[in-house]
Amino acid sequence: MLVDSHCHLDFPDFAPELDAVVARAEAAGVGCMVTICTRVRRHAQVLSVAERFPNVTCSVGTHPHHAHEELDITADDLIARASHPKVVAIGEAGLDYHYDNSPRDAQAQGFRTHIAAARATQLPPVIHSPQADDDMARILEEESGKGPFPAVLHCFTGGPELARRALALGHYISFTGIVTFKNSAELRAIAKDVPADRFLVETDAPYLAPNPYRGKRNEPAYVVEVAKVLAEVRGVTPDEIARQTTENFFKLFAKVPRPAAAAA
Repeated sequence: MLVDSHCHLDFPDFAPELDAVVARAEAAGVGCMVTICTRVRRHAQVLSVAERFPNVTCSVGTHPHHAHEELDITADDLIARASHPKVVAIGEAGLDYHYDNSPRDAQAQGFRTHIAAARATQLPPVIHSPQADDDMARILEEESGKGPFPAVLHCFTGGPELARRALALGHYISFTGIVTFKNSAELRAIAKDVPADRFLVETDAPYLAPNPYRGKRNEPAYVVEVAKVLAEVRGVTPDEIARQTTENFFKLFAKVPRPAAAAA
């Protein structure tokens, strides 16, 4: 089986046919999905999706785009919400210097709050980091000095130095459909060299549909295409990518119940 470690099933893009989207994922061999929170104040909607499907779990957190809107959310608030059995991760949080929709100091403050909650709960922070390699690596290293925490750099588009520094801290790197794009040779080179026990696959649906679906709405079933390209890049079979990334997922997202299919 495969796992879509990062999607947004609560987004309105899926509302008209959410049951069908989840069913297509299951038919494609995607046994687990994590639907990711982007605003704590909308966590109830995210949680309702996770509660609706036995193979869907969720996170709790504030996307850096909205960091300035939720600076009053404390680590204790996140910790309390993370006690729900369906909440298996903290975030997504981090830094986004591509869009800069929130002031950078607010992004950093919010990110550190999420890391504090992750450290306390030992649930992995789901990290968003476009075009913020230097500050991201610095914050991760500073925060790791306060105590270890597991983490995943989701939708990785950073450079090899950020990958190296994150891996050195024990973190994981997750790849989306971007790795299938023709102009992503540098990203594929990074994906080739990530240790086998430290990478994940995801869709970030409804965004970033992989080839051959590029330009269409993405959905969890399409994580199969990400796995295919990673198999080519790493010189292994798609079955091996599925096995390894699923094992990595359950190691990192330790709170997620492991279905019987995961042993296959």
